[in-house]
Amino acid sequence: MKRSILAFMVFSLAVYGCSESGNKAYQARVAKNLAAVENHFHSEGLGDVDKALETFTDDVVWDAPAPNGLNRSFSGKEAAGNNYRRLWGAMRNVKFQPVQRFATEDRVVDDSIITFEVAKDGYFNFPVGAQVEMRLVHIFEMRDGKIAKEIVFDMGHPVAAATGQRAT
Repeated sequence: MKRSILAFMVFSLAVYGCSESGNKAYQARVAKNLAAVENHFHSEGLGDVDKALETFTDDVVWDAPAPNGLNRSFSGKEAAGNNYRRLWGAMRNVKFQPVQRFATEDRVVDDSIITFEVAKDGYFNFPVGAQVEMRLVHIFEMRDGKIAKEIVFDMGHPVAAATGQRAT
C-alpha cells in the first residue's frame, strides 16, 4: 500500500507540477504573440509602417490569397514593407472594428472589420473615392514572439456614402 501511495504522489507531482509550469510557459508565449499582433495593428493604425515591420521576422511571408480580394504575396521584410507602403498609401479615413482575436503558442487569429476610403488607384479593385467596408481575417504564424507569416483573407465591398449600406 505504501508503495502505491508513493507512486501516486510522484505521479501527481510530475503531472501537476510540470503541467503548471508548462502552462505558465505556454501562457507567456501566447501573451507575447498577442502583444506582437496588437503592436502590429497599433502601428498600422498610426500609419507607422516601419514600426509595424518591427513585429515581423526578417523572412516573413505576407500572403493574401483571395482571388477577388488583395490576391498577392510577398516574401521578406523589405518586400512586405514595400507592399505595406502601397497598401496604406491607397487608403484614407481608416477605421478598425475588432470582432475577435485569440491565440495559441504559434498562431494568432484576428477577425475584424475595416472601413476606409480608396485614396489612390491601383491597389484595390475599387475606384478612388469609394467607401469600402472589408471583413479581414488574419492568421498570423508566430516565431519567437514575432510574425513569421501573415495570411490575410479579405472580403470587401463598396458602401453607399449616405446610408452606410452595401452598394448595389
